[in-house]
Amino acid sequence: MASSEPSTASDTPPLQKDHINPDSIGVLAELIQQYHAGFVADDFVKQATDNLESMPLKTRVNHLSKILDTLLDDDYAVNAQWLKQLADNWPGKNIEKGWHSFMAWPLIDYAGKHGLQHPEIALDLLKHLTPLFTAEFAIRPYIEQHFELTYKELLLWCQHENEHVRRLASEGMRPRLPWGGHLKALQQNPQPVFDLLNQLKDDKSKYVQKSVANNLNDISKDNPQRVIDLCREWLKNPTLQRRWIVRHGLRSLIKAGEPAVFPLLGYSEKPAVNVDFVLTGQQVKLGEKLEMQISINSKTSQAQELVVDYRVWHVKSNGKTTAKVYKWKNITLLAGESISLKKSHGFLKLTTRQYYSGHHSIEILINGVVYGEASVDLKLD
Repeated sequence: MASSEPSTASDTPPLQKDHINPDSIGVLAELIQQYHAGFVADDFVKQATDNLESMPLKTRVNHLSKILDTLLDDDYAVNAQWLKQLADNWPGKNIEKGWHSFMAWPLIDYAGKHGLQHPEIALDLLKHLTPLFTAEFAIRPYIEQHFELTYKELLLWCQHENEHVRRLASEGMRPRLPWGGHLKALQQNPQPVFDLLNQLKDDKSKYVQKSVANNLNDISKDNPQRVIDLCREWLKNPTLQRRWIVRHGLRSLIKAGEPAVFPLLGYSEKPAVNVDFVLTGQQVKLGEKLEMQISINSKTSQAQELVVDYRVWHVKSNGKTTAKVYKWKNITLLAGESISLKKSHGFLKLTTRQYYSGHHSIEILINGVVYGEASVDLKLD
């Protein structure tokens, strides 16, 4: 089990949960006491470190947040004032003293959970706290329970000078935020998210750009055509930032082989090619690799930008099949050129996939369109 002691340069990097350790809890207690004179730091440290070693990261965050609730005044507005002062004077990372940005998470969790009855005060507080770590999880209940007020604030935050605040406007609205649950209303109708992202599509901060791209990627899983239409609009006289966002925001649709996305990214809309596709065997056993060979021949006098993928239709327990797309290679095919490619595909024992014997089809995809097909029988023994 990883130690709670702060690491040195020669140590193995600590697990994320171990950034919340007895040393950092002590530092946090002293900081709170500086800005809230009535805070009993010793009580906080004693309770916060009790059975800490057995707790995973989110449990540690929740544990400290609950203790803060028991030790702090009931007046949320008073707590918000000194928390903002603490945020404005937050110390930098100091691993030698056991101090890491993760230590802000319990404060943010407390601020989010206990401010729902005071949304105006809480949103202002979360805006101050998010640069310390991130308030993306804390703000989700406000989007669900106080949508109009929160959305109005998020739109204003899109113009904030601090990249962390602008990023929160996007990250908080992600319909499928990891660890943050799903915002079902926005999964059904993502237009409010689109209106917000339109203000961030040319943001100069890579931190914000990544969030916008991840947001688009989330939405594409429920509303692929609407994301494609939005990206097509964004790519009219685009900035470099917008190009980067679109490419990364469409990554799930690219991986899925959605044909409509490839022209948006500069690949040939209708590849003019002949494809010969062969497998080196007609049967393969579980644990073995299958060798694949393709020859791609140009049928045009122009160069073509091509994304070559392949899709395997895996047999399920009920005899039906389910598809998974695998990346192969991106190529530039010159006029009249022929290119041969080879690749092996492993039917290997994985904890993430259960294989079943039977007839597996394999398709060659070029810019999302099927250009060749072959099949192999998988044997489990």
